Amino acid sequence: MAENRLRYPRLLEFSASYLLDKSADGFAASVSQVYTQGTLQRLSTHPLVEVRRAAVLALGFVGDYESNHALGRALIDDDRTVRSLADDAIRRVWNRLGTNDQRRQLAALVRLNAAQHYRAAAQLASELASQAADLPEVWHQWGVASYHLEKYDEAVRNCHQALELNPYHFPAASLMGQAYMKLENHPSALESFRRALGLNPDLEGVRVYVARLVRIVEGQ
Repeated sequence: MAENRLRYPRLLEFSASYLLDKSADGFAASVSQVYTQGTLQRLSTHPLVEVRRAAVLALGFVGDYESNHALGRALIDDDRTVRSLADDAIRRVWNRLGTNDQRRQLAALVRLNAAQHYRAAAQLASELASQAADLPEVWHQWGVASYHLEKYDEAVRNCHQALELNPYHFPAASLMGQAYMKLENHPSALESFRRALGLNPDLEGVRVYVARLVRIVEGQ
């Protein structure tokens, strides 16, 4: 118990130094020398908000997909800063899933979607999904391409698969809601957006969709 009491200030010290010097490598190295990923996951639910913030920040730098559940819980923390840090951290750990080659191809897929090369993105996503069907972000990015190609049923299926693999994937839930809106399936869109908000309550754009759809669905 005494050792644990001594450990918390070290984490707070490391995070305070990072906020001052912005040395990501130094922060990650310092944290890794003292804390295991499992310890940081446990500290992400600590009663002291400062400890939770530091733990979630650290997981964003040193955690891998094993921290998905801990960061998913942090997304609904009472403290807004913890939630904001968790939003950034969980996206980081998602990008660390898979082999080096799979991550390289996934990064290329993200770039294609960002550049609005949706047909090429859909083709690459299809190929990558056949090799790495267990990577949730592949299915989400395929959903993004499908949505912009106006293949809304396909986008729903792809987002559903992403959520089957990663139940914390709030971007997939949000995109599925948008696809359902294009299909004029308002009840399913509302359900999807509510799911996204349940995972990440700070999605203000999604909150607007929910308010609008509630009026539409309840008015039917």
